Amino acid sequence: MNHKFFVTAAKGLEELVAGELAALGLAGIKAERGGVAFSGTLLDACRACLWLRTASRVLMVLAEFPVATPEELYAGIRSLNWPKYLKPEMTMAVDSVLRDSAMTHSGFVALKSKDAVVDAMRDKFGRRPDVDTKTPDLRINVHLVKNRCTVSLDVSGESLDRRGYHLDRNKAPLRENLAAALVAFSGWRGETPLYDPMCGSGTIVTEAALNAANVAPGLLREKFGFQKWPGHDAVEWRKVIAEAKGLRRSALDVPLRGYDRSPGSVDMARQNASRAGVAGMTSFSAADFSSFAPADSPAIIFMNPPYGERMGEIGELVPLYRQIGDTLKQKCKGSTAYILCGSSELAGHIGLKAARRIPVWNGPIECRLMKYEMY
Repeated sequence: MNHKFFVTAAKGLEELVAGELAALGLAGIKAERGGVAFSGTLLDACRACLWLRTASRVLMVLAEFPVATPEELYAGIRSLNWPKYLKPEMTMAVDSVLRDSAMTHSGFVALKSKDAVVDAMRDKFGRRPDVDTKTPDLRINVHLVKNRCTVSLDVSGESLDRRGYHLDRNKAPLRENLAAALVAFSGWRGETPLYDPMCGSGTIVTEAALNAANVAPGLLREKFGFQKWPGHDAVEWRKVIAEAKGLRRSALDVPLRGYDRSPGSVDMARQNASRAGVAGMTSFSAADFSSFAPADSPAIIFMNPPYGERMGEIGELVPLYRQIGDTLKQKCKGSTAYILCGSSELAGHIGLKAARRIPVWNGPIECRLMKYEMY
């Protein structure tokens, strides 16, 4: 049976997600604000959860209807066939997103929607599912835009950027799906040596290795949302997993190297690459940026330098950005560099002419991915 799906994505990544869905052979692909729609079977959506690198979540659309009052919202949601997707012994949670709507409080909309689901279940079974906002068996998404309500089920469960190899996410300001997007924007697929001289916990290098080795990023996860649904076909899912495992490459033809001045970050980067199964394809060393020079030419270089988000920090970072420009000019001839800049003022201090400027959002920060070609 075919359904409508919507894959959510960070602003600026919609076209990348559309390209990934097309590569999976899916139908009805349409990039929209904040994500990409497609149509297919539930198994198609499960495969998308396994393979998508740059997306955030996969939602299955259950219903759309006009809503102007809390009563209409409650009635519309209560009328849906919840026993098809939910059992009284399962846990549930409701997320709500509102835009230009008559109802303006997302917490109230989530609560009213939860009441409607719970009451429908109690009518049918005489008992109700419990709420678990952290790790529910069924996550329901209620989207209100201009008094039109879309009710969806979260196929992915936890957000898809949570691959499972980053244990300490506080030390990783760059999400896995954004790191994968930087690599995707560059078009790099493992043809040239890759460097990240400010690698932090190694996310860009690890995501590049997963991509070049054709490792489905979802293979690293323990579970997805759909695995708890009553209609989940575990036999077919095991076939999808086995197929993905058979497509992995065990080695790459070029080196992928990360450097960071913090030995603790380098140690974490090695652990992350190991958990991701790409330790043999990557190497990480402690080194200050001042000593950086790629051992290979041409190479591709990625950097996510500090942005100076707090007042007064931008001035302190000017010397670093000038050093980035000087190093690229003097030591990286023949290579291409992609630098994620969260401050246009700091980007100006690199002192090089960018061949491309790609708008990308890192959480709430509007950034530019700057491409520099070193002739």
